Amino acid sequence: MPEQTVEPVRFDFFSALPVVTQVRDIAISSDAGILPIRQFDEQIGLTEGFIGCLSEMRDAAKVEHGLALMVRQRIYGMLAGYEDCNDHDTLRGDPVFKMVSGRAPDGRDLASQPTLSRFENAVDIATLWRLHDFFIDDFIASFDTPPLSVTLDIDPWDDPCHGEQQLALFNGFYDQYQYLPLMISCAETDHILWAALRPGNLHAATGADDDLATIVQRLRAVWPDVRIRVRGDAGCGVPWMYHVCERLDLDYTFGLAANAVLKRASDELIQQAVQQFEQTGQPQRLYTVFRYRAGTWPTHRTVIVKAECNAVGTNRRFIVTNRPGAADWPEACYDEYAARGESENRNKEIKCGVRADRLSCHRFVANYFRLQMHVASLNLLVRLRRVVADPPTLAAHGCATDEQVPVNDPTLPPPALSEPERRRFHNIRRRKDPLGEGHARTWQSLLIKVAGQVVQSARRILVTLPAAWPHIPWFRHVCARIATLRGQPRPAT
Repeated sequence: MPEQTVEPVRFDFFSALPVVTQVRDIAISSDAGILPIRQFDEQIGLTEGFIGCLSEMRDAAKVEHGLALMVRQRIYGMLAGYEDCNDHDTLRGDPVFKMVSGRAPDGRDLASQPTLSRFENAVDIATLWRLHDFFIDDFIASFDTPPLSVTLDIDPWDDPCHGEQQLALFNGFYDQYQYLPLMISCAETDHILWAALRPGNLHAATGADDDLATIVQRLRAVWPDVRIRVRGDAGCGVPWMYHVCERLDLDYTFGLAANAVLKRASDELIQQAVQQFEQTGQPQRLYTVFRYRAGTWPTHRTVIVKAECNAVGTNRRFIVTNRPGAADWPEACYDEYAARGESENRNKEIKCGVRADRLSCHRFVANYFRLQMHVASLNLLVRLRRVVADPPTLAAHGCATDEQVPVNDPTLPPPALSEPERRRFHNIRRRKDPLGEGHARTWQSLLIKVAGQVVQSARRILVTLPAAWPHIPWFRHVCARIATLRGQPRPAT
């Protein structure tokens, strides 16, 4: 646009001087902070591996926007908060998005919404299976050395649908038309290994046994000695999940829905909790363990009961497990199961952070592919968080500084601290290390969303950031951590 073709707008609210706005033909982006993330992606090759799973079926002579360009356009758009194809009708001329997608700032505009929609709808089922394999390979490549053990959290989440999407069916539990994606993530790294889009009316655990078996087979092919633990809530605590875990020699802990038999077996424990609360006035939490066999089970299994009583009332929960030592340390086993609540944050991140709940294509396969792009965008952020993380250190009581956490035993890892100490650690970390565990919205506000002027010359492309930007220290911190990876070999897949 020629300079000053739009008439300036004047405001008179500032008494000292008039305020005037005008439109000028300058290349400015509001998402210049996406650049270091693109540099990190170049080092680990995540989007490159994703693109390698796709097949180009178009006539090469007529292709204007390649697969690599459109994949990066969508994945980086999701990270920056632009989850819909419609958003790219305005973003396609953004100079920074052109660069991260592989096009020069002064080059042709990126793909439009119709082009992106045709791209998503052209994907076939074979591509989806290759992408499943890719995410497992990427998880394996993220480890420098084989781990001794990994914990896999299985969790479905609801994706309400408001259009005419294929297989968007009514779910009585959620009382809505929806999809019911199933996600399997690693508790130690937050990495998503598997995300399957499913019709909305399925049981929570439908197909989870086959998905888990596929993952275990792939992991043990490269890590034959790894110990695999599996956790899931009561929706996944069903006989076929116990069976696949026992058949594959996995340690499992699942929530168990209450029934009359389990309640009778725990009545004495809940009464004991009530009596102790009445005597002390302090909240009570008691545990017991017993062997139990439901009518459809072929054998007895270990069940742990947690009984609570406080001013609000009573509460009891049941889990079924084959974890070694569960009979001797039921409280520790239950606490380890309760830690799976952190996997709910992966659901929150993919659903609300990168907006994977916007699966609005008509074709089911197209929405499945769109879900995989959301997973790729979140996994890219998860991998980067581990590189830039700078958590506070632990110190003994009496000698801790403002950036250290006072604890009884500073040699323990944070997950092994007592509940008050863990809470204190996470509160200090939120202040000191907001990006280390920050969700997508945090990364957008502290890094991605910054205005940058882009000037292209024959020698370089200069991106100028405002000196008054309050989050420059975080930008420099991220860039410095990524720079340490230069020269290191890209992880093999």
